[in-house]
Amino acid sequence: MTLTRRHLMTTLLTTPVALGLQGVFTAALAEGLTGRLRVAAGKASANLDARDYVALFHLQDLIYEPLVRYGVGGTPVPCLAESWSSSGDEKKVTFKLRQNVSFSDGTPFNADSAIWNLKLWLGIEDNSWINASKYFAGIRKIDDATIEIAFSQPVPGLMYELSYVRPVRFLSPDSVDAEGKMIAPVGTGQWIAKENSDSGSLFVRNDAYWGEKSTLAEIEIIVMPDARSRVDAMRAGDLDVVGGDYLAGLTSREADTLRRAGLNVFTNQSSITMVLSYNPERNAALADQAVRQAIDIGFDRVAIADVMFNGDAEPAGNLFGPTVPMSGTPRDASVRDVEAARQILEAAGWTGAPFRSKGGQKLAVDLLVSDEHIPGSKAIAEILQQQLGEIGVEVTVRLVDYASRHSEIPKRAFDMAIFQTYGAPYDPFGTVTLMFLTTIESGSDGKIALDPGLDALIMAATEAVGADAQMAALQAFYDVLREKTYFAPILYRPTYWATSQRVKGFTVPPSDYDFPYRGITLSQ
Repeated sequence: MTLTRRHLMTTLLTTPVALGLQGVFTAALAEGLTGRLRVAAGKASANLDARDYVALFHLQDLIYEPLVRYGVGGTPVPCLAESWSSSGDEKKVTFKLRQNVSFSDGTPFNADSAIWNLKLWLGIEDNSWINASKYFAGIRKIDDATIEIAFSQPVPGLMYELSYVRPVRFLSPDSVDAEGKMIAPVGTGQWIAKENSDSGSLFVRNDAYWGEKSTLAEIEIIVMPDARSRVDAMRAGDLDVVGGDYLAGLTSREADTLRRAGLNVFTNQSSITMVLSYNPERNAALADQAVRQAIDIGFDRVAIADVMFNGDAEPAGNLFGPTVPMSGTPRDASVRDVEAARQILEAAGWTGAPFRSKGGQKLAVDLLVSDEHIPGSKAIAEILQQQLGEIGVEVTVRLVDYASRHSEIPKRAFDMAIFQTYGAPYDPFGTVTLMFLTTIESGSDGKIALDPGLDALIMAATEAVGADAQMAALQAFYDVLREKTYFAPILYRPTYWATSQRVKGFTVPPSDYDFPYRGITLSQ
């Protein structure tokens, strides 16, 4: 099966007439709403269908809502479900649905529309990476505002999974045709899509929204792939918001530039880990654990954190940092030790200078990076190139654009590559399954490590019953990753956001996939 969370861009152009939303826009104008929030995006969004893996997460978050939101610190927050309760064996969960809620096309949100939506993804094989889908046993309507979902066993991380952006959020049953094709992107959310194209998107406020309404009239998404152009646009007053790990990422230097220009800059420890992936199937030298161990202690994480992130990042010793639930026993990050790295390679038969070799094979690797995908990764790669060269490893940095990375990574056309974990709310199970389990294809996201020997450990973690058993199974997986040096953790990275002076009330969202409009007002 094929599963992709971020795909290559395609074009979708819609109009108010095509979406059937003219009345909404007329009402908004009549109400006299003012204020358009202008937000940068690093790439265009494609199909906005809640079921598809092609749109920008943040844009889907504007339109579609979940039963439960991921709150600060991972606390579940009621959304379309007002409350929930579990049976004694935790195999059944009952949800009391929020009443007097409608989709933006007027279709009621109730038990029937909720069940229709849930059946689109629960129990579907392509969604087996989601534990709720994997262990789905049935669903029933108790009354118009109550549903019960049954599972074959307790679901690890169920509330986190129910907060995912896709494919779990709710779209109007009337927004698809008889063949199931989307007619218009219609959800219960605060915002309605007016336009969506390669150059950007425009959203207007949903005045029929059930909750507290934003004071903003519109949100404009401006596609700007070039980081320097985004910084220049912020300084010129042409943008109001830039940043986020998956929207339009900022490096610490860019954040400093904007701070010095008088803009508001926000720094937050994200739930994302930057890691160095090895591909021993393509480069036999990396099949030697001694080489991987030498690389692991051959570069300076503290220096990278200081140089690239002004000390805002934390050197990583684990797959997940402390902000991720069930991240495991904290381990110190490896410390650079040039002499020890050289000795490891010598003992393993890798000798010579300036670059080592063994049995006629040169110790040379290519390192695939994309600054468009992970801002700042080119500079990090150059540090790795210089420092690993000092222990006798020749590193060739291969810089590619966003689209090329998304083509090369699933083909495993790299020796080493810089990856990032998914972050909240997808982790720990999102990264553990999609980026390590060999029986599920992760599309353009690729695999940090690809070894069938890890599958049993992963399955044990997803099948464990009870928090203690889940943690023990995950820890066994984490321990093997470390013992066999499957990858090199680099940093627990920070997230940077910047806003114009006219933006008031900005707060960093609790998840790396939430659009940060909540609470914002604009001064004129």
